[in-house]
Amino acid sequence: MDTETPKSPSLAKTILVVDDDPSMRLICVKTLRAEGFTVLEAEGSSEALQVLTTYQEPIDLLLTDLMLPPPGLQLTSTQNPYPRVHGHDVIQRALAIRKTLRVILMSSLSYHERKAYQTITDQVPFLQKPFSVEIMMQLVHEVLASAPLSCVDSAAVKSPAKQDVRWYD
Repeated sequence: MDTETPKSPSLAKTILVVDDDPSMRLICVKTLRAEGFTVLEAEGSSEALQVLTTYQEPIDLLLTDLMLPPPGLQLTSTQNPYPRVHGHDVIQRALAIRKTLRVILMSSLSYHERKAYQTITDQVPFLQKPFSVEIMMQLVHEVLASAPLSCVDSAAVKSPAKQDVRWYD
């Protein structure tokens, strides 16, 4: 984990970036670090939930992909405390762990695909992939300046019904 000194004290914020695409994650991480943020990264929901649970300092923003890899074969006799879930479930679980958190959800799914997938909410800012780093940074600054979601608000973060779960590449 890189803990470079922020460019400005107002930017001394910590952001967790969750994306299974290494190139997308790298772009986000490098851009955010160059802007002075402390950045944590996770390639999937399991790793993100572990970071959210174990990282002792505040996490100011969760920037997560909607379509994370599906659960793999899990050969354990106990329930995994850090399961592989979609981005919406990551948000709900993150709010259960952290109680309040600012969130940005990102995906390459079109508006109509997201709507059909029951993922349009007014509570969660959305970043459409592909995006420019300027657009990402504008949204990051807007979200950091706004009030965080709370675990009470997590009901607004709709997760698709179990029978409707669809995985996309």
